[in-house]
Amino acid sequence: MKVTYTILAALWFAGNAARAQVVPDVNRPNPLPISGTLRYDLRYSQTAQFYGGSLGDTQTSIASGDLTYANLNQFRPFSATYSGGDMWNISGGSYGSGVFQHMLLTQGLVGRNWQLNLSDDVSYTPQSPSGGFSGIPGVGSLPAVPTDSNQPILMLNTRSVYNTLSPGFTRRLNYSTSLSINGSYGIVRFPDGNGLELNQLQVGPQISRRLNALNSISGQYSYSRFSYPDYTITMGTQSAMFGYQRTWNRRLSTSAMVGPEWVQGSSALAIPSSTNVAANASVNYNAALTSATLGYFRAASGGGGAPTQIGVHSDDVNAGLSRQFGRNLTLSATGGFARTQGLQQTGVTNGKTAGASATQRLNRSMIVFVNYSAIQQSSSAALPTNAISGVSQVVGFGIGYSPREIHFKQ
Repeated sequence: MKVTYTILAALWFAGNAARAQVVPDVNRPNPLPISGTLRYDLRYSQTAQFYGGSLGDTQTSIASGDLTYANLNQFRPFSATYSGGDMWNISGGSYGSGVFQHMLLTQGLVGRNWQLNLSDDVSYTPQSPSGGFSGIPGVGSLPAVPTDSNQPILMLNTRSVYNTLSPGFTRRLNYSTSLSINGSYGIVRFPDGNGLELNQLQVGPQISRRLNALNSISGQYSYSRFSYPDYTITMGTQSAMFGYQRTWNRRLSTSAMVGPEWVQGSSALAIPSSTNVAANASVNYNAALTSATLGYFRAASGGGGAPTQIGVHSDDVNAGLSRQFGRNLTLSATGGFARTQGLQQTGVTNGKTAGASATQRLNRSMIVFVNYSAIQQSSSAALPTNAISGVSQVVGFGIGYSPREIHFKQ
């Protein structure tokens, strides 16, 4: 408890000190050889995890922070976002304790009719990532449905490392038509050797045509190759998708893509050849105080995570809603459903998620927050003993120091 009181006191005094400071003059000469905007957040929270079954319950303290930098160059845009922290258990088992880190770097080059982008996304978590940018529920960001199909089965006590490098090139061919080529190379590693490690290569061109101010169409070809460091098996997928995008008004937009997908593997026994349907669709609503999103994704992937999941079909549905009340209170909620089936048709895993979050700003720099997330996972397939089974719940509350972003020029 002494550690808890010390952290809370430090955050409180930092907020009071920030209110007494004068906002820096952005026109003052900058001694640094860079310019841009810098924003950071510091948070302390306590969570209670109710895993159910034989996994037991735990109580955890979490100290975390975010740091974001973006330059002001419109021809060479660059941004860097870091999120990380440490978790230590107050009581219960040791599931999920330890350090977590996530960094995303993006660099762009913009020409008159073209744009080149390169991003590097790397993260380390002590368990399956399942919430917000950090991947850890209860740190102050809204819980979210896992979007990384490389680890479709949620497990505890699985330290994992992700790293994905993604280049992309877009060229405008004329006023209404553009061509883009995107790719990625990613790895998933488990330092303790208790998960299925994965390498993934993906590349695909896409052509988009604007029909008018509200409607556009697109066509995309995609090729993916999956390999496993511990096995000689490889898996490949190809898809040809056609899409339609519609802007209904200033607030509402929709998009949908669908097409055939072909799956092949180096071993017909482990990865049988098949032809399926791949799809993704989304609905987005953005108003002054309210934003909402609804998404659907269906595709085959290499699996990863659970040792029994070499190649899977996934169907994911997720939704989110955020509403601001006045200037200081924000309420948010998410929900989702994920269905995962092995390519060998050996079993189906269903996962349901729900979350809610409330953030209250006390002054210019200090916030308090409370959040709740729940995951229900069930499976007819053989899963590891540390896989979440039944209902898992996390309740968290905390305090944060979130000052205004800093602007500086050369």
